Amino acid sequence: MPYVKMMMSRRDFMKKMGIAGAGLGVAIVAENVLVRQLTAAKKVKAAEIGTSFAAAPVAGGSLNLNKVKKYVRPLNIPGTMPESSPYYYEIAQRQFEQEVVPGLMTTVWGYGSVTDDKSFSYPAKTIEATAGTPVTVKWSNELKNKNGKYLQHLLPIDQTIHWADPAGVHHEMDVPQTPYTGPVPMVPHLHGAHVKQDSDGYPEAWFLPAATNIPVGYDPVGPKWADFAADAAADGRVWGEGFVIYNYPNDQRAATLWFHDHSLGMTRANVYAGPAGFYLIRGGPDDLLPGELPSGAYEIPLVIQDRSFNSDGSLFYPGDRAFFEGLQKSQLQIPFTPDMMSDIAPIWNPEFFGNTSVVNGQTWPYLNVEQKRYRFRLLNACDSRFFILKLSNGDKFWQIGNDGGFLSDPVELETLLIAPAERADVIIDFTNVPIGTQFILENIGPDEPFGGGDPGIDFDMAHPGTTGQVMQFRVVAAMGADNTTSPGSLFLPAITSLAPGAERELSLNELMSMSVFIPVDENGDPVLDKKGNLLAVPGPESDTAAPFGPQSAKLGTLNFDGSGNPIPWNGDITEKPTVGVTEDWIIYNFTADAHPIHLHQIQFEVIERIDQVNGVTTPAEPWETGFKDTVIVYPGDETVEGAGITRVRAKFDIAGLYVWHCHILSHEDNEMMRPIEVQ
Repeated sequence: MPYVKMMMSRRDFMKKMGIAGAGLGVAIVAENVLVRQLTAAKKVKAAEIGTSFAAAPVAGGSLNLNKVKKYVRPLNIPGTMPESSPYYYEIAQRQFEQEVVPGLMTTVWGYGSVTDDKSFSYPAKTIEATAGTPVTVKWSNELKNKNGKYLQHLLPIDQTIHWADPAGVHHEMDVPQTPYTGPVPMVPHLHGAHVKQDSDGYPEAWFLPAATNIPVGYDPVGPKWADFAADAAADGRVWGEGFVIYNYPNDQRAATLWFHDHSLGMTRANVYAGPAGFYLIRGGPDDLLPGELPSGAYEIPLVIQDRSFNSDGSLFYPGDRAFFEGLQKSQLQIPFTPDMMSDIAPIWNPEFFGNTSVVNGQTWPYLNVEQKRYRFRLLNACDSRFFILKLSNGDKFWQIGNDGGFLSDPVELETLLIAPAERADVIIDFTNVPIGTQFILENIGPDEPFGGGDPGIDFDMAHPGTTGQVMQFRVVAAMGADNTTSPGSLFLPAITSLAPGAERELSLNELMSMSVFIPVDENGDPVLDKKGNLLAVPGPESDTAAPFGPQSAKLGTLNFDGSGNPIPWNGDITEKPTVGVTEDWIIYNFTADAHPIHLHQIQFEVIERIDQVNGVTTPAEPWETGFKDTVIVYPGDETVEGAGITRVRAKFDIAGLYVWHCHILSHEDNEMMRPIEVQ
């Protein structure tokens, strides 16, 4: 199935312009990190499933993927999060070990109930909520050891970008280029929830654990914590050292939500370490169907992620910018912030793609399925990867819901596109699949940034032996009759659309360095020296020098000439909708990538996409009908006249401070996020 392709993919743009001009850094990225060393003819045969695979996968840690066995462990299905009392949870975040890769223990973080030590897991157990019935959660940051001393981060944290920064070093002239080693800030966010500002998980409302050795001078909470704490106290929810208390009214459609950390400038690393879980809202008028859906053991949540590991089982995440460029650290010889007034961060990577598939906290599990229909709640919880899922036996998906609940009608799909943070509520019918059949949930999306188009035509598909496989299904005999309704015969709840509103024009922008330049040839491709090093050269831009990048990505408004106006996180707030007023957000994408754009507080409608060059307007895809909180904004050709345009319709109805951002976490963490102040 073709996916929206406004003008050209990022790969096409790189080929045309040279990778430095495209904002991807240097050409060796495409050759080493983002392109699989495979021929198109290489296929996964049935006999090879679960065996070693010789072709080189995506770069990552020191773990030898040829020695990782696939489909030897049954799928972990998260249970239900224990309540401390009816409709009240006390949930902490802790560090523990879990067997993510078969035979290896990995140190991870995860949520669990403080009243049940065995409830801690990666991913977290599911919170089950009822529409119209409020839930209160006390969230505690317990990233400390048994002696009460704080734990350092498992992964490298860049102190030079705009981030939570408890030590306040970002305001100093000499910002350390080394990773942060202090106590870890956290702030939970229930993605997709309709909540007041004090319970939304604002990125600057983070808090440290109540550890005994917090260094003198460290801020224990973020700059917005006190304001939101006062709001919560007025509602009878008193916050304290190392914890907050949030209220979720659940006054929205039945839907698949999820919770994760949202700390400023470090969400990518915090979420990668493990803390995430499902929050399912059931009941209400939007959950009443004339048919019967699979439930109980036949309704299964699936958190799909990509991860990389070291040979000892530890998580791998890049600790220097050279990784993104496909170089050794010593080969990237450019100045980094704050040296020489450089604007290039030394540790932050513009995107990250892991080289294993992890489902519900396990690499490549299998699931025994009866000859019945199953309902799967799918979540893409990756940093940067877009999945295009496909069943290897040729069967189809029936999508019945997305981020904001049920669709207007069931949609039959051969492939399922799901961007970071998006959810898909699907039914797979195993009724007529022969007993003993084994087949794979495949991923034919790219091992690189996604720009739209067709797999195998506009981009190379994922490595077939690693990231091209997600999990395995094994069909067994049915236990009892299947009384569920055929998905094509389901009548889903009616959806009342919003009326058109005032237009607000916004932009997605990718920035190159203003101070660091690299040598390029006549085609604009980077030039390495005889030792394979990339050396910075004096600027400004010329026929033989080009800006290094990307330096960051930013959201913004639109200039009078139709160009993008990028604005940093701490710039003046420009998005100030009025309570109860519907707005049409017209989002112009001036970058070479597709971006999953997420708005907090509300669910919106996807209206249309516009190809300015060809003058073609297309409505929302069938699987985007109803309401969503995350939308794919496709690229154009990076010109004012050719920017990819996506229109969504939103109605904010709670006054307060919220955010909108790209949910490629590496983008979000380096300026691709802006406040929303609902008046």
